[in-house]
Amino acid sequence: MKIRKLNTMEEPPMSLLLLADPSQDLISDYLKRGECFVAENNHEKIGVFVLLPTRPNMVELVNIAVAENYQGKGIGKQLVTDAMHRAKIKGYKTIEVGTANSSINQLALYQKCGFRISGIDKDFFIRHYNEAIFENGIQAIDMIRLSRDL
Repeated sequence: MKIRKLNTMEEPPMSLLLLADPSQDLISDYLKRGECFVAENNHEKIGVFVLLPTRPNMVELVNIAVAENYQGKGIGKQLVTDAMHRAKIKGYKTIEVGTANSSINQLALYQKCGFRISGIDKDFFIRHYNEAIFENGIQAIDMIRLSRDL
């Protein structure tokens, strides 16, 4: 597997990005402001993440997704590790990520990668999405914010 920055002439892998965020409008917005990276296996895009500068010395991992048939193989952890490495090289001191209260696997992954819960954005998914989102039988209501020093 190879991870590389998406070429400006390439179309972003929207089907992968939509796995992590069901709003094409929000995805389009942060793609304009951030950098998109793709993981490829034999030229097939199997993973994606977007790094978005938010404040001085801080970057946010705003979207991270792995193709469904590649999930559970450690690729998500490789993407998070790569994102942290790239952020550190660029001089960022802190990386943060947000995920839904219902995203049990993602919460575990980020904590295994050294992230700690830094806050809760109450009702985030109610305010920003027109339709209810459910994962693991739980409605996504609050955004759990996590961060880690680089």
